Amino acid sequence: MLTEQQIADAAEQLHEAERQRVQIPALTLTYPDMDLGDAYRVQKHWVDQKISAGHKVIGYKIGLTSRAMQMAVNIDTPDYGVLLDHMLYSNGGTISAGDFTDPRIEVEFAFVLRQPLFGEDVTVEQVMAATDYVVPALELIAARSYRTDPKTGYTRKVFDTIADNAANAGIILGDSHIDPQNVDLPWAGAALYLNGEIEETGLAAGVMGHPAEGVRWVCKRFAPWGVGLEAGQVILSGSFTRPVVVRAGDHIRADYGPFGAINVNFK
Repeated sequence: MLTEQQIADAAEQLHEAERQRVQIPALTLTYPDMDLGDAYRVQKHWVDQKISAGHKVIGYKIGLTSRAMQMAVNIDTPDYGVLLDHMLYSNGGTISAGDFTDPRIEVEFAFVLRQPLFGEDVTVEQVMAATDYVVPALELIAARSYRTDPKTGYTRKVFDTIADNAANAGIILGDSHIDPQNVDLPWAGAALYLNGEIEETGLAAGVMGHPAEGVRWVCKRFAPWGVGLEAGQVILSGSFTRPVVVRAGDHIRADYGPFGAINVNFK
C-alpha cells in the first residue's frame, strides 16, 4: 500500500501532465508495488482536486469491458473513471485536439438513470428498469501516462490506467433518447467514420454480451464501499470498438442507424 504522500504525489503528477499537456512515464515505474486499491486512491485524490476546483460529478465511465478494447490495450480487467461536468461536449461541436495527450475516440452507449442503483447483486433487468433512457455516445480518451514508454519500452499496467481516471477526457452524447425496454440493445451498434472513411463497426453485444453488464459491473465494484449510482447520472457502459486516434483537422462521424449520428470536428 502506498503512503498518503505517495498517493498525493502520484495524483499531482497526473494533474500536471494534463495541465501541461505532456505525457509522463507510467506511475508503476516509480511505484512498482502499486496495487488496485492504490490506483483507485490516486484516481480519487485527483478527482477530489477537480471537485474542489468547482467541477461536478455527472456519472461514471466503465472501461475495458469489450474484447476489442482489452486486446487494443493489452489489459483484461474492466475499470471505471469519473465523469465531470467540464468533460461534456455537444454533438456537432468542435474540440481542440491539442488540449489532450494522445486523444482517441471510442464508440459506446450511455445509460441515463432515473432511479438509483446499488448492490453487489444488481441484475441486467434491474439496470434496464432503473434507466430513464439510453443514448448513443462517444468517449474521448486521453492517456496522461505513456501506453508504451518511448525510452524503456515499458508497457503500462491496469493500475496506471485506473489512476489516470481510466484515461477519460470527454463525452459527446447523441440526440436520440432510446427506451431501453423497446430495443434489443445488444444488437444495436454503430459505424465509425474518420474523415469520411469507415474505421470501425461494432455491436453493443461486444460489451460483456450486453452493455447493461457494464453498469451492473460497476454497481458490484462500488457496493463494498457503500457507494451506488444516483438518479440522473450518465453511465458510459464501455466501448464496443477499438479506440481511433484523432488529430487536428479530423472529422468523426458515428452512425448509429435508426438512433441517429454523432459528429465532432477536431481543430
